[in-house]
Amino acid sequence: STKTIERDGKKYFPRQDITVFLIMGIDREGVVEDSGFSRNDGDADVVVLAVFDETDKSYDLVCLNRDTMVEMPVFDIRGKAAGSEIHQLALSYTYGSGLSDSCENTQITVSDFLYGLEIDYYLSMNMDVVGILNDAVGGVIVNVTDDFSAVDPTITKGELKLNSEQALNYVRTRKDLGDQMNVSRMKRHEEFMSGFFKAFGERIKESDTFALSLYEDIADYSVTNCTANTMVSLANRYSEYTLDEIVSPEGENVVGKDYMEFYVDEEKLDQLIIRMFYQEKKK
Repeated sequence: STKTIERDGKKYFPRQDITVFLIMGIDREGVVEDSGFSRNDGDADVVVLAVFDETDKSYDLVCLNRDTMVEMPVFDIRGKAAGSEIHQLALSYTYGSGLSDSCENTQITVSDFLYGLEIDYYLSMNMDVVGILNDAVGGVIVNVTDDFSAVDPTITKGELKLNSEQALNYVRTRKDLGDQMNVSRMKRHEEFMSGFFKAFGERIKESDTFALSLYEDIADYSVTNCTANTMVSLANRYSEYTLDEIVSPEGENVVGKDYMEFYVDEEKLDQLIIRMFYQEKKK
């Protein structure tokens, strides 16, 4: 996006010093498969933008609620574009075969939602990847605040180093847990991600081949527009960056007719977009 926007008499233009990576967690297990159809049965349960700031060598995570009601491109049964409709953000991935077309549909949806934000790379991962990532760094350390006894009694309150099964239960479960809301689950996603990125950075320092072998381990369960080379060089470069902040657009949960619906606070979203993705045009 090259468009300048104006707020309170000040002009802002899109930042040129950021690299934006869209990460999608898909609620499917097993290797990635082509559904052979214009729909697939995966939802993007996790939608996160990693925004790397090339100027001060830091990154932010922008976590979007899967229940966010947004406008998205939809396909007819022949796979042809059929205009746009408003659905939960998670469903943007359901259009397409479950391969790059589905990722691109989510990419377009997120970009449009954020004023035409330029998204450089994407990576979607099936559920199996959670355990692989967790084990690759020797177990992600989290601080458990929810009561998991009904779900997985081995996940006890307080600081815990997760094994692969616990990791999946920790990030995936919504039912039988606290208020059962996605917002609470997103807090756990954020904690898991920041724990993972920290451990990941340490592992990369220890081994030149770590990023490549991890990439090979998740390849069958993921879809990306990066080559292995690109992914490895990005991983090596950004593992040096420090995590600055984790943010989520604010809004309101509403019980819709079929499922939960989350409506963002447009004014706060506007402020968030300008702060994260724009810079002021100096006179």
